[in-house]
Amino acid sequence: MKLLFFISSVLFFQTVKAQQVFLRISTPSKTQNAVTSSKQFLTGLTCKGCTLTVNGTETKVWSTGAFAVELNLKPGDTSFLLQSANDKGAQESKRIFFNYQLPEKEKSLTTNTVAYWRIEPQADLMLVKPGDKLKMTVKALPGAVVQLENGTSFKEIYVKDSNGVKGIYQMEYVVKDKDDLFADKPSKLKLMVWAKGTDDPIEATSKSNFAMMPANGLLLETKGKIPYLLLGLGEDRLGGTKMGYVDSLVRLKAVSKVGNKYCLQLSKNRQAYIEDEHVNVLEHNYTPSSLTGNMRVWGDSSFDYVSLSLTERLAYQTFQEVNPSKIIVDVFGATSNTNWITQLGNTKEIGDIYYNQIDEDIFRISIDLKNKQHWGHRIYYNGNNLVIRIKRQPQILSLNNLVIAIDAGHGGSNKGAFGLTGVMEKDMTLAIAKELQAALEAEGAKVVTTRTRDTTYDNHDRYTVFQQANPHLLISIHLNSSADPVRIKGVSTYYKHIGYRPLTKTILQRMLDMGLGEYGNIGNFNFILNGFTEFPNVLVETLFISNPEDEANLLDPAYRKQMADAIVKGINDWLELCKKQ
Repeated sequence: MKLLFFISSVLFFQTVKAQQVFLRISTPSKTQNAVTSSKQFLTGLTCKGCTLTVNGTETKVWSTGAFAVELNLKPGDTSFLLQSANDKGAQESKRIFFNYQLPEKEKSLTTNTVAYWRIEPQADLMLVKPGDKLKMTVKALPGAVVQLENGTSFKEIYVKDSNGVKGIYQMEYVVKDKDDLFADKPSKLKLMVWAKGTDDPIEATSKSNFAMMPANGLLLETKGKIPYLLLGLGEDRLGGTKMGYVDSLVRLKAVSKVGNKYCLQLSKNRQAYIEDEHVNVLEHNYTPSSLTGNMRVWGDSSFDYVSLSLTERLAYQTFQEVNPSKIIVDVFGATSNTNWITQLGNTKEIGDIYYNQIDEDIFRISIDLKNKQHWGHRIYYNGNNLVIRIKRQPQILSLNNLVIAIDAGHGGSNKGAFGLTGVMEKDMTLAIAKELQAALEAEGAKVVTTRTRDTTYDNHDRYTVFQQANPHLLISIHLNSSADPVRIKGVSTYYKHIGYRPLTKTILQRMLDMGLGEYGNIGNFNFILNGFTEFPNVLVETLFISNPEDEANLLDPAYRKQMADAIVKGINDWLELCKKQ
């Protein structure tokens, strides 16, 4: 009897505790907030089933207890009282304060100083070469004389071109041969400013160090698992835009360096960049080049192949074309000395193949495919022979004949984004991936995964695992997040290579059929696992974990299963398209 009373007491206590009112504010993180934008948000979590008012106006509370409110502030001080209450009348309240001020306009200087000296491109260290252009901007007193230490003068720009600010000076400095501004060893540049009516200048030094690149550049050689070339110096959260991956031991000519990125002269008219962690600097120095040798086309039991004989490993770029389907490979530094292509009759995916010398030092290989759908290709070196391995379309286009890779994004110390309830992206991606694996295996597919539990997994290791597994296709599962928790929600799919877009479209459509909001089908995406050319791949950003409605759906196991089933239906739709083509 005492035990029954104890259990009843515990259950009663837990019920009462569950009904206790609480109010947790996620955004903003502070009570007092100075902001320069009128658009702000109040987000957080309260008890499930509780009501919430903001300055007396009732606000929607989702089934998880999460809420998100958009604010439009007026200049000055504003406060918002949030009050949460349960059905017993218990309340909890918090007040949040905002001070909204319009951003101050930049003003002209009134004291003799250098407010800033900006040099583009920006880097801690630059190794420059003749012809490089440095755009410099200085802010000083209006009407001053501004010069580099070698006497090169800046020009004060018109007020109409500087948002009404006087004293903005600019120049584009072109590095000259034997330029006296740059030493052989890295050093900072100096700037001198003479204010109007003064004889003695004030000085400023650059943040970055500069030096001249050796006159004949540097010879580099790629190293590591997956070195890649970059199109430029731009950066975003996914890194610079990748031109493509290359094999190891590829020779490259560096002509300058910006920060940790070498500028490469791939051919007379083509440049690219590579991060210094992916290369070794060789002691000997020359410009990599080769005449092409024999070219051969054949097939084995699994793949079709194209090989091109070279005297050394040169850099290359590959891309896909559609309607008709083609694989294009440009080899930099190669000049045609090939008078024929030997083609064996045991190929199954390759239609026609031909080459062109599109520039004096760019050799282009064009491969026509028999099937409309790109199934993947890999480029690597066998000695100094460049090999293009082309995957064939499966004879039976059904899930029970395919190997499908699934990657659950993030994991371990890489938690990803957070929802308003505190749920982490790494946990939700794993939950969805497990549902997807079960749904695919129920259809007879063989599934390859990177992680099946909460472990830290580097994206470069994921890339290597999938490259070795060589599945028929890859599905990457992630959740999106936005600073706008009210309007931004829904599903999106991502691809990099145009030949893989059909798969992303059919999966997106099946998920939209569930009634999800559409965030779009995004191409040329710079995510590492979209970089594969070896097999079709798609990144599925299933929902926005930052949106309370999407988050509530994510936390529902039945809804996660429904999303997994929709992805499987999308894959089946894609396979049906392949059959028709």
